[in-house]
Parts: sequence; C-alpha cells; structure tokens
Amino acid sequence: MALDGERGEQEEEKKKKKKKKKRKKKEEEEEGAEKSSSTFTATMGENEAALRASGRGLSDPWADSMGVRPRTTERHITVHRRLVLAFAVSIVALLAVTMLAVLLSLRFDECGASASPGADGSPAGFPPRGGNGSLPGSARRNHHAGGDSALPEVGREATPGTPSAQPSEEEQEQWQPWTQLRLSGHLKPLHYNLMLTAFMENFTFSGEVNVEIACRNATRYVVLHASRVAVEKVQVAEDRVAGAVPVAGFFLYPQTQVLVVVLNRTLDAQRNYNLKIIYNALIENELLGFFRSSYVIHGERRFLGVTQFSPTHARKAFPCFDEPIYKATFKISIKHQATYLSLSNMPVETSVFEEDGWVTDHFSQTPLMSTYYLAWAICNFTFRETTTKSGVVVRLYARPDAIRRGSGNYALHITKRLIEFYEDYFKVPYSLPKLDLLAVPKHPYAAMENWGLSIFVEQRILLDPSVSSISYLLDVTMVIVHEICHQWFGDLVTPVWWEDVWLKEGFAHYFEFVGTDYLYPGWNMEKQRFLTDVLHEVMLLDGLASSHPVSQEVLQATDIDRVFDWIAYKKGAALIRMLANFMGHSVFQRGLQDYLTIHKYGNAARNDLWNTLSEALKRNGKYVNIQEVMDQWTLQMGYPVITILGNTTAENWIIITQQHFIYDISTKMKAIALQNNSYLWQIPLTIVVGNRSHVSSEAIIWVSNKSENHRITSLDKGSWLLGNINQTGYFRVNYDLRNWRLLIDQLIRNHEVLSVSNRAGLIDDAFSLARAGYLPQNIPLEIIRYLSEEKDFLPWHAASRALYPLDKLLDRMEKYNVFNEYILKQVATTYIKLGWPKNNFNGSLVQASYQHEELRREVIMLACSFGNKHCHQQASTLISDWISSNRNRIPLNVRDIVYCTGVSLLDEDVWEFIWMKFHSTTAVSEKKILLEALTCSDDRNLLNRLLNLSLNSEVVLDQDAIDVIIHVARNPHGRDLAWKFFRDKWKILNTRYGEALFMNSKLISGVTEFLNTEGELKELKNFMKTYDGVAAASFSRAVETVEANVRWKMLYQDELFQWLGKALRH
Repeated sequence: MALDGERGEQEEEKKKKKKKKKRKKKEEEEEGAEKSSSTFTATMGENEAALRASGRGLSDPWADSMGVRPRTTERHITVHRRLVLAFAVSIVALLAVTMLAVLLSLRFDECGASASPGADGSPAGFPPRGGNGSLPGSARRNHHAGGDSALPEVGREATPGTPSAQPSEEEQEQWQPWTQLRLSGHLKPLHYNLMLTAFMENFTFSGEVNVEIACRNATRYVVLHASRVAVEKVQVAEDRVAGAVPVAGFFLYPQTQVLVVVLNRTLDAQRNYNLKIIYNALIENELLGFFRSSYVIHGERRFLGVTQFSPTHARKAFPCFDEPIYKATFKISIKHQATYLSLSNMPVETSVFEEDGWVTDHFSQTPLMSTYYLAWAICNFTFRETTTKSGVVVRLYARPDAIRRGSGNYALHITKRLIEFYEDYFKVPYSLPKLDLLAVPKHPYAAMENWGLSIFVEQRILLDPSVSSISYLLDVTMVIVHEICHQWFGDLVTPVWWEDVWLKEGFAHYFEFVGTDYLYPGWNMEKQRFLTDVLHEVMLLDGLASSHPVSQEVLQATDIDRVFDWIAYKKGAALIRMLANFMGHSVFQRGLQDYLTIHKYGNAARNDLWNTLSEALKRNGKYVNIQEVMDQWTLQMGYPVITILGNTTAENWIIITQQHFIYDISTKMKAIALQNNSYLWQIPLTIVVGNRSHVSSEAIIWVSNKSENHRITSLDKGSWLLGNINQTGYFRVNYDLRNWRLLIDQLIRNHEVLSVSNRAGLIDDAFSLARAGYLPQNIPLEIIRYLSEEKDFLPWHAASRALYPLDKLLDRMEKYNVFNEYILKQVATTYIKLGWPKNNFNGSLVQASYQHEELRREVIMLACSFGNKHCHQQASTLISDWISSNRNRIPLNVRDIVYCTGVSLLDEDVWEFIWMKFHSTTAVSEKKILLEALTCSDDRNLLNRLLNLSLNSEVVLDQDAIDVIIHVARNPHGRDLAWKFFRDKWKILNTRYGEALFMNSKLISGVTEFLNTEGELKELKNFMKTYDGVAAASFSRAVETVEANVRWKMLYQDELFQWLGKALRH
C-alpha cells in the first residue's frame, strides 16, 4: 500500500528531472565556490557488502575509525579549490560536478547489483518468507528487497543498493553527532506515522515510519536511534513545494545505537521536514524490543508478539528519537493475519479487511508521549471489560482459558476503582479513552506501564480465588496499583532524563501502599507494611559503600540500566514518604496536584517538583526550601545514623550526632571518596519521651550539624527517649546502652506503650546496628524476647526479615543449633496460641482477618524453617494426604510453606509429585509456588537437575529461571551448587538477561549475598577478573557484601554464640 505512493513519487520525479538537475547544479556550484566539495565513497570489502545487503550499516572497524577507503576499481575524484580567476573557478567547478554525477550514478548501479538480497527475496540475514509470491497482497507491496527495477534518483533516497555514505576526512575532523552519547537536540520529532506488517509465521516484520521533525539548528545530518533493524530506504522531504532533500546515504553506528542520514545539503533551522524510513526486523525470541512469547491451549502452541521499550528498546522496533525528552504524537497502523488481534496505546479507529485473510488496524493518534511507553501487541487473546465513572473503558486481555475461568476479574475490578481513586486524589483526569491490561506468559518485569496498554506478566495480574493466598493477592494488588499510578507519574508527566527515574518509580512505589490502603483501609499499608517491605529492605542496600545517590549522572546506555534499581524505586519511595510526613499529607497532596497540572503532557526534573512543593508550603504559611533539604537526600548516597546520648553533666540535655551509616566500616577506610566526604543531611528528627505508662507528645528537631546539644524538658532518670517516630524518616537511630536497656524493659513489661510501627522500627534498627558493629550483638536478640507477647503482625515480620540474613550467615556452622534453639524458644508460645489455619478458607478476603492470617503465616514459616517438630509433622501430614488422595486440602495461605517443608523432609517421590503438578497446573499462582518448592530439597542431585532444567525455556519461563537459581542459593544444601552453576553458565545467563533491567543485578545479588567464607570471597574476586567490566556495579556490591559477611563472622560470631549459650542456660 505504501509503495504505491512511492511509485507515484518516482513518476513525478521523472517529469521534474531536468528542473531538479538544474537546482542541484546550482547548489553544488555555490558550495564549490566557498569550500572543497565533500566526496562520499563506498567501501567494498566482503563484510561491508554483506552489511549493506542486510541493511545493518557499516562494519565495526569502519565505525571505529571513520576512515574513508576508496574503491580500488574506480577513480577517486576530489575537487580542489584553486586560487584562480573567478571565470576559471566556475569552469573547473562545473566540470567536477558533471564528472562526480556520472561516477556516482555508476557506483550506485554497481552497488545495487552487489547488494544481493536473500534467495527468497527477503533482506539478507532474515528468515525466509516463502518468496514474494507467498505473501498476501499488501504484504508483497510493502516488501522492499530489490523488487523495484527503477533506480532512485541519485542523491535523493538511499536503498539497500545504495552505498552507506561516509564522511570525508575533512568532515571527520569536524563534529560527529553520531558519536555523542546523547542526541544533539538539533532535531525534534513532532509526529510519527508508523505502519507495521507482522509475519507471525516466521517472526519478522516490516515497517515504514514517517517522522515530522522540526529543525532547531541547521545540520547536514539526521541522527536518530536504531538498533537491530535492517534499513532499506531513507527519504527526507521539506514540503510539496520545496520537494525532496537529497540524501547522500546512511549508515548505522552500533556504538551509540543510531542511524545516521547524511544529506547533500543543510537542513534550515526553524523549518519542518519529513523523514521516511522503510525497514525490516525480527520479532525477537528474547525479552526486549518487539519480541515473541507463546502458550499452550488444548495441546496447541500459540504465539504472540509484544513490546517492551523501556528504557531504550523502542529503537529495536522502529527508528526513533529514543530519549524521554523527545515527546511527540504517534499514529500507528498494524497489518496482521485476521486470526490475530492487535492492540496499541490508543483504541482502533478503523480496520480494513482484505480478501487474502489480512487486516490492517489503524489506531487513533496519541497525545504527546515519549517512545519508551509506546506499545503494541499481536495475539489471539480474549477480554473482559468494564467502564469507570468518567467513561474510561478498561479491558483485561489474557489467554482464552484464563478469561473463561475469571482469573482476570479481580484485576479488572480494582483497576476501575484505582483510576477513579487517582482521578480524585490528583484532580487530573485519566488522559486516554481506554486502558488495556495485557497478561502475557513471558515478560522481563512484573509489569510495564505503557500508556493505555499496560503489560503484565501473568503471575502479577491473574488471580484464581480458589488457589490464591492472601500474600499472592497482595502482590497482584500492589503491582496493579503501581502501574496505574504510572499513567500519571511517568506517562502524563515524564522525567526529563533517566537520572531522575526515581521521580516516576519512587512515586509509583510509594503509591502502591497509599492505593492499597484505599482498596483495603484496614490493612494499614502505608503506616506499617511500608516499613518492612520498602524501608528496611532498601536500607540494607543503601548501607553499602558501593551504593549511589538516588539521582545519579547518566551519560550512556549502560548507565541507564544501572539507575533502575531498588535505590531508585524504594529509596525514592522512602524519601517521598518522609517528605509527605514533614510537609503534612494534605499540603503534600495539593503540591502533587499542582505539579501534575503544570507539567502534564511534558517533562519535569526534580527541581520542578521541589519548587512546586515549596510553593504549596508557602501558601500554607510555612517557609521551607524543599530543594535545599532534599538535595542532600537525593544527591548524596547512603543515609545517616543519628545517635542520641544522655548528657552526663547537665540535666534535661541530650547530645545528638549524625554520621554516614556503613555496614562494613573497613570499606569506609579503604574508599578514598568516603574518607574525604563529610556527609551531612538536614534531618527531621521526631522524638518522644516515655516511661512505663506514659509517652509524651511528639516533637520535631531539625538536625543539620555533625553534633548538636538539645534540651528535653520532661527527661528524667527513669525515662527513655525514642527517635524517628513510626520510622517516617530515612535514617537509623542509635542510643546509649542505658537507653537501650530502658526500651527493652519497656517492651517486656508493656510493649503496647510503643506503637506497632515503633516496635518494628526498634527491631530493625537494633539488628542492623549490631550487624555493622555499632551495638553489642546481644541487644537485638534481647529485644525479640518480648515477641512471645506480641499480637501484631508487623513486629513479627520485621523480626523475621532481620533474622533471615543472620540465619544464612550461620546455617553452615557447627554451632548453628544454638542459634536455631534460641529462635524456636521465642516462637514456640505464639505458634501454639495461633495454631494452623482451617481448611475452609476459600479465598474470600475479609479485611479484619488480614493482620491475623498474615501473623499466623509468619509464625508458621519461622517454626517450620527453624525445625519445630510439630510444624514439620503437620506439613508432612498435609502433603502426604494430598499425594494419597490427589485432593489438595492444604490451606491456601500456607501452601508454599507446606510444599517447601514437605520437599525438604520427604523422599524423592514427593519432589517428583510436585514436579508433575508444576507441569499440569494452569493456575499461575500455584505454578509459582510449586516451582519454588522444588528448590527446597536436601538432595543435591535433584537440585543440580533443577538448575540445569531452569535454562530450558520450554520447561521454565525465562523470567522464572532466575528465581530458581536464587532459591537454590538460599538453600544451605544448594548454595555452593548455585554458585558453581552461576559461574559455569555466566555467558548464557548474561546473554539472556544482560540488557534486562534488574535481572542481572538480582541474579548476582541472589547467588552471592550469603557467601561468607574466605574461599568463596576469593572465588568471587577471581571470577570478576575473568569477566572484567561486565555488570561491574552489581559485582562490586556483591564483593562488598561478601567481605562484610566474612568480616562479621571473624569479629562477632564468637560473641554471639557465647551470649546465646548463656541465654539458653538461664
């Protein structure tokens, strides 16, 4: 269809040929009078010919050197500027131009013959399409592989037969925009018209993209992103009156993943142009760009194509300006076989059906948006739909069997409610007419927030009430809440550049808890669960010397991948929560409403947010420079530990100090950057004074110096101090030992004097401070003695999470049983009180039962993990009953615990039974916990077998293989096996996951975080040398973590075991 228009253009060109030649001659004469003409020559080495034939641009040696290598079979003509009379100069220039035109036309003829397409007519290097004759009507018409015998006009357009243009030596010495790490900004896209034809039978697609671009600064180069696409033709035009802009040629520059279009004349500033590119590419069998996935239904394997463009992978699907600042509108058309349906960000406007069984869907034009959240999909899915109060159509697309079972109903229901919640909270309407939720079997992340077409991996959106636990429902809920928030923070208002990715991810992560509180008010997510799931987790990571600021400089593509980590997500969320608390939630909310209103459909940086929030405070009569406060938290790595000491010389006075908290002090000594840095923060320290029966009202002290003295009026000898109330601040608090003793005594006598959040905060701070050497090892273990009286979930959850890494440090040691016995002693009373859940729990989630059921689950998990005999017997009985009756009566909320415990205690037959159930179940939540249970075996042969099976994509989905390896590493019987497997298979793993955000860092951390011997540390360092520079930041963190583990064991394990021995004897 598109080619018909092109042929019309070519006929028009023939009619106007003489006129264009005159115009061209005049331009070249003018250029020749001012400077030497630039000659473009073709390279004819075998590799380069193959690259041109496949449309993949120039070879790396050429791209590295940018040297001009003339063809040996033709004369190399250069027109030199001569200092002669004006008449002689014009004659010479005229002769040179004539000769150059003749030679260029000869070159184009010869190169056209040498650029051989595939035997089937497809571009070289692509899977065969069965020849042009087998393609349906318009697919043949869109197929540009040397099928048109008419040669393009010289210098007007570049085709596969056109030599890739190379700059002259003089131009090479000048500015080369394609070598820059960022696009120059000379050109700005205004609108994309993208037409795709997808061939699902051989996983290829052809594309034509027309980009309207505004020229801001004059340039002879059009540089935009492109990677893994075979470019066939490039045209540039101004308008119908001015006509085409002559194209000398084009080339791909892989180092910066750009396509360079070299023009014969300069584009004028303040004018608009149209760039047309025709290309082909693969629907890749990986996880990024435009990739394919599959599922089995009724014994038949079906395929789908889906996109994942964030952060820098839109360029793999179409040439584009692939940076978030380059917002434009998009009009997408997708041609596919009629047995499929297609989806994109906007609704389908029209569908054109053809007799040959193909259909073209034309989608409505998008608002201004960035490339990274553009999306499309081609699949055989079915859907359910609902509509919000404001008229937004919400659909959930999934496999037909999942839709039929109602597995998407929960997600559809809460999405409708969440859109209405956010519209009310932000006072900004949802901006598109529809929102589709797409559940796919394979995806690199839990989900992606594409505007109007959010894509989820099935495990994070499909929920079958008959087999899903509360914890699984919570996971699904929070992922959906996160992605819907992105429709405002990220899609409507987008960060200027990736250094501030936390502006979208931090907000979405924070609102996971705010939005879930809206759906389930009794769960207290923001005030309680946020602590254990976000704050405590990210402070472990941010307490390393290898951490980084939440806003960090991003210069190149590898840096972009690095900023998408838990520092951006979880520290960003924790800082936002701290900000909301010291501003006041209502003022904070009004500030966000202003921020979104001012910057909607545009880009914003962190200072834009700070200025808007400062204005909101000012309108409320408060004058705080938010930027001054928050820059210290976002531009400095790590966080402070506040130490509160009683002043022994003056009553009612305390000394407050701050210092940079680091888990391994020795790394601070080694790191010159940390030695020379005097880290200081402006800290909103909230504080209360209390005794056995009373707690004072909360006061706030802004701490900005290394050491400060403050007067506390109600402080006496019997009173304790507590700082960072409810852990709203992003810092730890330490005290003198006297105050710690008073707090421990308070917990044992009457723990309810302290709030649930304060109890959880004390537990986490104490364990972390002891781990880093700020506190004696016995203090945190003394604190948890009160847990036998604790009836709330959060402190138990905090204790469980704090005990877990300590358990992994000790689980391969001879004296481990001493630690094990002490923990069981603390758990026993509550375990007996709570007992096991009844079997009649049918998945209906009564809000009042959430805290109680989660507490029961936490205690059962601790009891079974540390070897409580009754817990082991109960788990074995339940799993044996399932095997014998083939009826699963195991309570939903503890199924994962029972499966894991049963596999670890019972024989190989149980492992094989679970393996069989993993293959046969269609419920994604059940599949997940069955796979994880297989990693719990004590049999090393079975663990090795599972590790090897994990890399078979037909058996274990790509995104699940990482979890298998990590869970084996957490098993003390499999830690060394996983570590060896990781090293042996690193090349395969890095190839598969290297470009996917999080995946490599998650894998490296998960496999190494519990290595704790000198030998394992040496192995890690030697392994890093072998793969120098690959995933450097993740490996640096891994080395620091293992060094800290080794150091802790050397310094503190004897102290810990001595105290445990005494405690058990008393």
